[in-house]
Amino acid sequence: MNIYVGNLSFEATEADIEQAFGEYGEVQTVNIVKDRETGRSRGFGFVEMRDAQAAKQAIDGVNMREIAGRAVTVNEARPRDERREGSRGRW
Repeated sequence: MNIYVGNLSFEATEADIEQAFGEYGEVQTVNIVKDRETGRSRGFGFVEMRDAQAAKQAIDGVNMREIAGRAVTVNEARPRDERREGSRGRW
């Protein structure tokens, strides 16, 4: 199950996030989304957990909990909408 983690501190590391979610089960991957130009965190990321039940417990347990000094928002990740070529957000 893929989990969205928002409101991340810019100082938060993948290890910080893995530690918080690891309390609820096996974490497969952690990915903090970074700005392409600066390499700086964009303040959100994703966690993937194999066990759906553990992931649901982690969502409830980590939501609004502090990671690296900031309370994070956690929920099940939604799939990205398919982007139309060349639209740049305009319809």
